[in-house]
Amino acid sequence: MPEKAHVRIDKFLWAVRLYKTRGLASDACRMGRIMINDIAVKPSRLVEENEILTVRKPPISFSYRIIKPAENRQPAKLVPDYLDDLTPENEKARLEVKHFSPSGFRERGSGRPTKKERRKIDRLKEGFNQW
Repeated sequence: MPEKAHVRIDKFLWAVRLYKTRGLASDACRMGRIMINDIAVKPSRLVEENEILTVRKPPISFSYRIIKPAENRQPAKLVPDYLDDLTPENEKARLEVKHFSPSGFRERGSGRPTKKERRKIDRLKEGFNQW
């Protein structure tokens, strides 16, 4: 009978492309943003099948079920073979709203905004953030 593969959580997060580097995944674990079965984990924690993984990337909290551990970095198309996305739709909607925030774009060469223009920009941003 083959042994179950045990993989460190930081390596797994990197392998399934939730973090760009293993170092970033380790830092997230140390900051308490990675939880398995509602328990904050250290980067050395080994993952197993059917565990519930919660990844907090403020302001959004993603939830996944681990289908099988992966040690090597996987192509983006194969990630669904390793993770099942359990993130509620209301969390995903918060992500979409985040992308529509005003950028504060100004024409090149127009210089810094005047006090009056800055106040208009602030009012626009405040009104948008109330959504």
